[in-house]
Amino acid sequence: MNLKNKNNNALYIILILGVVAVICGIGFCSESAEGLIDMKKLGGQRNIAQNSAEIESIGRFAVQQHNNNQNTFLEFVRVVKAKEQVVAGKMYYLTLEAVDGGKTKIYEAKVWVKPWMNFKQLQEFKQVHDNPSISSSDLGVIEESVGYELLLERSIGTENSMLW
Repeated sequence: MNLKNKNNNALYIILILGVVAVICGIGFCSESAEGLIDMKKLGGQRNIAQNSAEIESIGRFAVQQHNNNQNTFLEFVRVVKAKEQVVAGKMYYLTLEAVDGGKTKIYEAKVWVKPWMNFKQLQEFKQVHDNPSISSSDLGVIEESVGYELLLERSIGTENSMLW
C-alpha cells in the first residue's frame, strides 16, 4: 500500500511538471534577464515586430481613417513601434510616422481588429508632442549626437540630412 502511494505521488509530480512545461512552451512564460522564469501577464500588451506587412497595413488604415474622420491629409511613412493586446480580437498600439504639410511627425494610434468578422476600427489617433514614446534607440541612433528632427529625417532617409 505504501509503495502505491509513492507511485501516485510521483505520478502527480510528473503530471504537474508536464503541465508547467506545456504552459511555458506555448508562450505563457518567458525567461528574464536574470535567467528566472516569469509568467507573462495574460491580456497584457506585448511588443511585436513593426516591419511586417500586417502591421504596416494596420498603420496605413489608421492614417486613412484619421484623414477621413478629421478631413486632413496625412501621408503614412512607417510604423516605428508596435504592441498588441489580446481582447475580443486584438488591440494594436502603434507609434507611427506620417507627413503633415511636408513635415514628418510622430503619432500614436490604437486599432481594434477582429479578423474573423472582417472588423477593423480606429479607436484613438493623436500626435505625440514634447514627450515622444519612441527613443533614439528605436530610431537606431544616439540621441546626444543630433536633434530629434534630424533623427526622424535620418530614419526615413532624407537626402539633406545624411551626415555619415
